[in-house]
Order: sequence, then structure tokens, then C-alpha cells
Amino acid sequence: MRNVLPWSEQAPPDGTMGEPRALGRFGEYGGRYAPESLVEACREVDEAFREAWADPGFRGALVRLLAVYAGRPTPLTPAHRLSEALGVRLYLKREDLTHTGSHKINNVLGQALLAVRMGRRRLIAETGAGQHGVATATAAALLGLEATVFMGERDIERQALNVFRMRMLGAEVVPVTTGSRTLKDATSEAMRHWVGATGDSHYCIGSVVGPDPYPWMVREFQRVIGEEARGQCAEELRTGVPDYVVACVGGGSNAAGTFAGFADTPARFVGVEAEGGAGAARGRLGVLHGCRSLFLQDGDGQIVEAHSVAAGLDYPGVGPEHAHLRDLGRARYVTVTDEEAIGAAVRLARTEGIVPALESAHALAWVIRAAGDGRLPAGSTVLMTLSGRGDKDASTLKELL
Repeated sequence: MRNVLPWSEQAPPDGTMGEPRALGRFGEYGGRYAPESLVEACREVDEAFREAWADPGFRGALVRLLAVYAGRPTPLTPAHRLSEALGVRLYLKREDLTHTGSHKINNVLGQALLAVRMGRRRLIAETGAGQHGVATATAAALLGLEATVFMGERDIERQALNVFRMRMLGAEVVPVTTGSRTLKDATSEAMRHWVGATGDSHYCIGSVVGPDPYPWMVREFQRVIGEEARGQCAEELRTGVPDYVVACVGGGSNAAGTFAGFADTPARFVGVEAEGGAGAARGRLGVLHGCRSLFLQDGDGQIVEAHSVAAGLDYPGVGPEHAHLRDLGRARYVTVTDEEAIGAAVRLARTEGIVPALESAHALAWVIRAAGDGRLPAGSTVLMTLSGRGDKDASTLKELL
């Protein structure tokens, strides 16, 4: 067992979630474990992002697109009936109300603008639940770029609506038939493809994973979630800061973006993983997809196949900054079963009139469980990021309910 601080001895706010150390290190995690042919490409992305992020013109263009195209700011919605039933004050950060229906658009618009700035003509992406693929196809259409999206064959079957949306937007969807035929293998194939296409293509990674600078860059593009929520909580809550900040975690981009807005506050962070994809909760140190982090592995160190009813959480690891936050005791990572997530999705639909993505339903399932067993004290204020809407999961829910 690694040296992890008990949550009861949570490290105080200390300015974490700033810029990582050299080569994207978050403590002992992160790095740039890329094939030699991609090292230069990663360096170019790093230099371009640093230059763009320091450029008020680039930042201004992104802010405007997020406002007039993506629909930001997203609201902070009090879940009145559910709060009354649970005995806590639950607020939902509504990323499901963005254009394309999830938080993915925040990151993709940033990376697409960066690709244009770098003179790239095509976006390469991986996708599991399809939301990142849809966002990539959307941004490519908006900015006149080509898009190629790699998606596991199993995910293509259970996310048929999003596959149609990507193709409707003009993207090429490439089925991945190797391995588990899910997100891990889609990511591997996308990276292999990028090796031969670095000259004219930008790899638009969808989460806080991959080689440096992606975990940091994606978190910064998603930071808008936490910063908006911080300002909204200041207006809505008597204390100005929620007691708990909760988000689902696959690779972990919506959680990282939300946590970043509250890093210097006493709010306790909870990342909720799928029971069958618990990289932060039960993973071991390893290297996958270009970074050193926590991954599900067998006794020989081979990556173990993950499972989740939510395609976006079907990943055997976690972003390196989440692994670091876990070791610091700054965040706690817990797991939820498929059945709990499905039950939470139904409950939110019937109490608040909101159908969440099954990924987001994992975070809600933990809130429901923790309020019931006392781990969330009565009267606590809880901010939960509702990372996406449940349209994409209608066929899955129809089969299971």
C-alpha cells in the first residue's frame, strides 16, 4: 500500500493544482513517456500552449467562443427535492447544458484553437462515451478542420447516437477492434496514428491523461468549470464555499477542472470512479499512454481491462494529478457500482427532472450513499459537477430498466 494520507488528516489547502514541475510532474506522477517519434510533437504542443496561454488574444478568443458558441457560463442548479430527501444542500454544476451536452467542449475548443494557431489542419481524437468525439467533430466543423475519431467497437455499439452525430458533423469514425474494444484501446490506436501524422495533425486528447503537457493543458482548459462554480457559490452559499466538491472520474478532466477552482479553499474533494475502473482507488504505479500514474494491473504488471456501464469511465487508470492529489490526502477517491449509478440516474430524473449521463450518475450515487450512511453530515453543502446529459445513454437505460 502506498503512503496515502487518511482523509481525516486531509492536507490543508496549499496552492496545489498550479503548474506542474518539469516535464509535467505532479509529485512522482506524470512525465512524457512518449515514443521517440512523438517527443518532438509533445514539445511543440507544450511550447505552443505556453505561448498561447500567455497571450490575451488567444484567451479572449476562447472566452468568446465558450460564451457565444458553447453557452457558458453554465448554471448552478439547487436540487431542492433531492436535497430535502437527503438532508444535505446539493447544487449541480450543469455542464450538461453546454453545446454538445457535456464538459468536453471546454477542452476541445481550446485545443482546436491551439491547432489552428500551430498550423495544423486535422484533429485526431479518442472517445469512449462519444461525447469527446462529438465535441471534437463539432469544433473541427466550426473551424474548418478535418477530424478523425478512434472509438472502440463495443462503445460504437452502445453509443450509436453519438457515432451518428460525429459522422453528421463530418468526422471520420474509426472502429477499434483490438483488446477490450473500449476507451483504452481507442487511445492506444489514436496515439499510434499520431506517430505518422504529426506534421499536419494535432492529437486532441480528451482527458487529463497522456504525455506532458496534456494532463496540465486539459485541466487548464477545464478550469473554467471550477472558476465559474467558485463565483456562483460565493453568491449562493452563506459560507461562500461548499463543504464538499464531488465529480465523477474516468481519466478525470471534469473533476480536475472543478477541483482547480477550489484548490485554495477548505472544500473536501471527492472523485467517484466506477467499481470496475478504479485506478485512483485501487490502482498501482505504472506507465500507460505516455504518463506515469495509477493503473489497474495484474500480478505481472499487465494492464487489467476495466468495466463500467458508463463508457466514459471504462478506463483502467486515472490522470497523474489525481494520483498526486490522492497521495497528498487533498482528494478522496471512492467507487460506485453500475447498479448504484443506474439508480441514481433514475432518482435524479424523477425528483429534479434532469436525466444525467451515466458517468455523472456515479458522482450522484456516492452523494446519495454518503448522505444515507452519515459520511456526509446532515446540513452539508455539496457541489456536484453534472458533467453530461443522459440522451446518449437512453438505449442502455432502456435495456436495463
